[in-house]
Amino acid sequence: MSLTLNDVNRIANLAKLNISAAEADSTLDKLNGIFALAEQLKAVDTTGVAPLSHPIAALLPELALRLREDIVTETNQRDAYQQPAPATQDGLYLVPKVIE
Repeated sequence: MSLTLNDVNRIANLAKLNISAAEADSTLDKLNGIFALAEQLKAVDTTGVAPLSHPIAALLPELALRLREDIVTETNQRDAYQQPAPATQDGLYLVPKVIE
């Protein structure tokens, strides 16, 4: 995937950025460089490579992060938390509509 100068100008407009033609050219080169790097990464065959919890685990397995068991340790206190709310329904907070 590569971007064009029109794409960069459109993105800048959507982001409400005023950029000069020189900045747009520079940004175009940088973004296309990022996309080229992403394409290179996608081309690497990672079949059989186990995912790491932390990059250091590839070099020093003894320093890898130890993950705790995923168990519930607290009781459900939703009713207590929602009691001071002005309006709730079916366990959800009701708020005023803010989109016109």
